[in-house]
Amino acid sequence: MNITVAGTGYVGLVTGVCLAEVGHQVTCVDQVKEKIVLLNLGISPIYEPELDTLIEKNASAGKLTFTTDYEQAYAHSDVIFIGVGTPENEDGSANLNYVFQVAKQIAESVTHDCLIVIKSTVPIGTNDRVETYIKNHLKHKVTVEVASNPEFLAQGSAIKDTLHASRIVIGVESEQAKEILTAIYEPFQQPILTMNRRSAEMVKYASNDFLALKISFINDIANLCEAVGANIEDVTSGMSYDERIGKKFLNPGIGYGGSCFPKDTKALHWLAEEEGYILRTVKAAIEVNEKQKFKLISKARNEFSSFNGLKVAVLGLTFKPGTDDLREAPSIPNVRLLLNEGARVHVYDPVGEENFKKHFSTEVVYEKTAEQALEEADLCFIFTEWEEIKAIDLSFFNKMKVPFVFDGRNCFSLEEVRKAKINYFSIGRPEIRMMEVGGRGGDGFLVS
Repeated sequence: MNITVAGTGYVGLVTGVCLAEVGHQVTCVDQVKEKIVLLNLGISPIYEPELDTLIEKNASAGKLTFTTDYEQAYAHSDVIFIGVGTPENEDGSANLNYVFQVAKQIAESVTHDCLIVIKSTVPIGTNDRVETYIKNHLKHKVTVEVASNPEFLAQGSAIKDTLHASRIVIGVESEQAKEILTAIYEPFQQPILTMNRRSAEMVKYASNDFLALKISFINDIANLCEAVGANIEDVTSGMSYDERIGKKFLNPGIGYGGSCFPKDTKALHWLAEEEGYILRTVKAAIEVNEKQKFKLISKARNEFSSFNGLKVAVLGLTFKPGTDDLREAPSIPNVRLLLNEGARVHVYDPVGEENFKKHFSTEVVYEKTAEQALEEADLCFIFTEWEEIKAIDLSFFNKMKVPFVFDGRNCFSLEEVRKAKINYFSIGRPEIRMMEVGGRGGDGFLVS
């Protein structure tokens, strides 16, 4: 089958590359010329492990092409996947402008029967609306059908998540659509779950919102652990032995970010309210996450009366390791707050610098190593648990004026921190106070 994928963001590009990898003939379409130029050079416009390699491999084999000519690409397609963004509106609802823009292009371009597959995360009922819209705007006498096929990839492991998925969900309203999608995914050798379109749309939201709930819950428990003197690591270890709970998504921190959890929780909450129902658990998860973003700032205020004039080292900018994505990253509002209060901010991230410059071009100092950022710093915030950051020799923190480290991802063991004589504040664990600002440390040594 001749497959076209609309969109070359995380969802569209990874989908197209992986479909080509298992043997399909794939054309990826995007209206942003700069992205297509890079892709035709074998360069991915997004950072994702293994993606560059697979682009070059499948493009060289003639199985993968990139173009801005959507009319030509859609005209002769047997199957068209829609993998464009559905960003958040001001009110929290999903913005479907890009989806319907592609739907319009498809309606005007297809010249023979085809199946349209929506892979973008869309509110329940969107597949119905898109199918009606396309059928009402067709320029040629062809038969089209829309199917739902939500993605479950995670940034930083998107290729693995697609090629070795735990399941493939397809939402269809006909046996023919089911047969086409089953044939497409047969080479993946993964469980295929078939249901109607609205159920498939809900599976995506319910899955993401459940994971967001789990993160917010453990952050809530971590905050309580601090108040009552418990250690969240011991607590989550005890919880994880229960198979009903499991080990994953029990790592406390400064909240979830990225392109999925924040917008998907808000979108489902908004959709429920539109239907006259309040998702109280999802609403609570949203509220907990918003407050959790500033947990480290709150801790730092207890130690420093003001950030004005202080050199602040920020380690990690992206919302998670393994990606250059900064969408909903806690680093952005925290750095903005620090700058507004007069701090001199020095930042380090292995891959996120260029995207961070889109938010702060000259306001912060970009360092090439974590060690450079720490030099003579008054305090340090850790926002992303990159391996490069977790592997830092703790003695480097003694390059600071006084080592005050506020770790939002619990990167270091408390035992090792104590040996390094660092003032250390993490999430849900006991504080380690080895010295006071300008005073005598807990081990009796003086701080200049």
